[in-house]
Amino acid sequence: MAKMIESDESNGRLGAIAVAVREKRLRIGLTVEQLAQRSGISTGALSQLERGMGNPSLGTLSRLAEALSTPLEELISMDSTKSTGLIRLEDRRDLGPLDEESGQAGHQRRLVTPSLLSPLQVIETVLPVGFSNYDRPFRRIGMECVVVQSGEVRIHVGDESFDLQRGDALTYDCTRPHWWENVGNGQAVILGMATPMGP
Repeated sequence: MAKMIESDESNGRLGAIAVAVREKRLRIGLTVEQLAQRSGISTGALSQLERGMGNPSLGTLSRLAEALSTPLEELISMDSTKSTGLIRLEDRRDLGPLDEESGQAGHQRRLVTPSLLSPLQVIETVLPVGFSNYDRPFRRIGMECVVVQSGEVRIHVGDESFDLQRGDALTYDCTRPHWWENVGNGQAVILGMATPMGP
């Protein structure tokens, strides 16, 4: 019985790691092949890991975390099943820029919910003047709702474009290519709420 419980816990942990790796990879716009090259891990091993298979070593997970520019504890956290979590303003986790290749000053992303593995993800994003990730649109499994806290933003989803101002909200299917653009004269702040990825 103890072995069965241990096995279930291990499978649950590996499944959570698989979701975390795949979620972060897609959010920063990398293919499996690109992440494999970045991390020095074979494409086959990475593909297996993202399907919740195999037995990755701590070294493998460390290389993945570094390649994904995310803390190792974010990948191996077991807190994702908790339904209640208080995050103080000063304790919000810095996720790095939405578009890691943009290098635009003033671009920030902070996690409002306890973990990227939780059933609901809420992220506050600050877009500097002139920001656009037109060249690197995102596409992932799930739904997203964004609410503009300040500034003026144009959100492109597939062939559609939407102009949003403070208080406006837009919900869209993330399987469609989408990208954000700050069209105002100052920084824009967006609160994004996303459902978790499917298997």
